[in-house]
Amino acid sequence: MMLAAAPQRIVGADGQPMLGRFAGAAQSFDWHRLSAPHGRSALWRRFHHKKWHYVSLVSEQVMAAVAIVDLGWTSTCFAYAYDRRDSDIVANFSQDGLPGRLSVGVADNVAGRSWFKARGTTIAIEAIEGGRQRLALRCPYLEIDAEFGPPIGPLLLATGPVQGGALHGTQKSPGMPLSGEVRTWRDEYPLAGGVASFDYSNGLLARETSWRWASGHNLEMGFNLQAGYFGANENALWLDGQVLPLGPAHFIYDPKDPMERWHIFTEDDQLELFFTPEGARRQDRNMVVAASRYIQPIGTFSGWVRSAPDAPKRIVTQLAGVTEDHYSRW
Repeated sequence: MMLAAAPQRIVGADGQPMLGRFAGAAQSFDWHRLSAPHGRSALWRRFHHKKWHYVSLVSEQVMAAVAIVDLGWTSTCFAYAYDRRDSDIVANFSQDGLPGRLSVGVADNVAGRSWFKARGTTIAIEAIEGGRQRLALRCPYLEIDAEFGPPIGPLLLATGPVQGGALHGTQKSPGMPLSGEVRTWRDEYPLAGGVASFDYSNGLLARETSWRWASGHNLEMGFNLQAGYFGANENALWLDGQVLPLGPAHFIYDPKDPMERWHIFTEDDQLELFFTPEGARRQDRNMVVAASRYIQPIGTFSGWVRSAPDAPKRIVTQLAGVTEDHYSRW
């Protein structure tokens, strides 16, 4: 099924949201323009408006990820680098901060600039010419200089209601050509010939939010799958230069031992994958008023995908990517 083109604005002139799945990028996530029944007070939005910008970088030697998260009343960032040859996380960094103690911002759309700046740490994600993007990171024991894009196929824009919150919107990319370098205390990892992808999310979320997530991309195919607070809204398959909507996803795994194999499939019979974890980034935090439990296994997917329930299956073999089990009280 072909998706309609993405609207420029998520909220229309009448204050009503544009809900659904679209192909392309929105120019504005302007939740403050919402009217009844979705509108909320400025104070409510201050504590429920959550934005994050996440970038994944994958080459033959290394998998790295960087995220900047703006929670409204506080903020955080993280970055890691995983050596695929040694199955070892060689850098793992995170930093929290209160407003006024650092400079942080997540852009209002994917073409804007997201940044995090604090003592000893700088991160910037920004658009450059030709539909490409640049990521620059400096933090203890890890440096990244990367350029990626343009996307091989359209972005996915997904918007929808959130139980206990109001609305959420997200932009997911397909695989993008990658160049640059990751530097750690142990080694330097060239990124040329690799694949990048990103997740830009912006919504008015519930106090407690949880999800399971899976993402894997090369330049020929890719997928984004989520089960939890956003339902099937952001489930999509990139194939042959198109973005195709997928049905609800099921994640079969052992929450007590997420390093065992995962089985993931969609109800529309268009995807069935088995994920083999090789390493993981995990972080549990309890800040009294807020808490999170997070694990992101790193590994490979094998199985099959197809563009329609009656289309031939396309085999997936050893496709690098991640899964995630995440709970936040924020």
